[in-house]
Amino acid sequence: MDFDGLSARAASAADWSASVAARAPEPMTVARVGLGAMVFAAGVHKLLDPLSWSAYVVPWLAPLLVVSPVTFMLANGVLEVGFGAAIVADRYTALGSAVAAVSLSATCLYLAVVFVAEGGLFGDVLARDIGLAGLAWAVLVESLRRPTRTP
Repeated sequence: MDFDGLSARAASAADWSASVAARAPEPMTVARVGLGAMVFAAGVHKLLDPLSWSAYVVPWLAPLLVVSPVTFMLANGVLEVGFGAAIVADRYTALGSAVAAVSLSATCLYLAVVFVAEGGLFGDVLARDIGLAGLAWAVLVESLRRPTRTP
C-alpha cells in the first residue's frame, strides 16, 4: 500500500481546505444570514400557504387563540418576513434575532408539550427547531457583543 502517496494527498486536501476556509465569510456571518433566510422563507411560505402551517395548531390550542389558526399564521408570516429580511441585511440584528430566539424557544416548548401530550406528534419539527433556537440565540449573543452601529 502506498502510504506516502496517501499522506501527500491528505496534506494537499488539508492545504486546499485551509485555503477555502481562509476565503470564506466569518462563521457568524454565515449563521446570521442562514437564520435570517430561514425566518424570511418561513414567513413567505406562511403567507403563501397559511392553511398548511395551521396544521401545527392542535385542537386544544385553537380555542385559546384570539384569531383563527390561518389568521394567526398570516400575521406571523408578515412579521417573519420583516424580521428575516432585517437579520439578513444586518440591520436591527439584535432585535430580529431576539424575536427569533424567543419565538423559536416558545415554539420548542409548545412542540415538546404537544409531543408528550399527543403521543409523539411533531417530534421531527421539535428536533429541528431546537437547533434553530440555538442558532438564533447564538446570533443574538454575537449581535449584542458587536459595537453599536447605526442601521
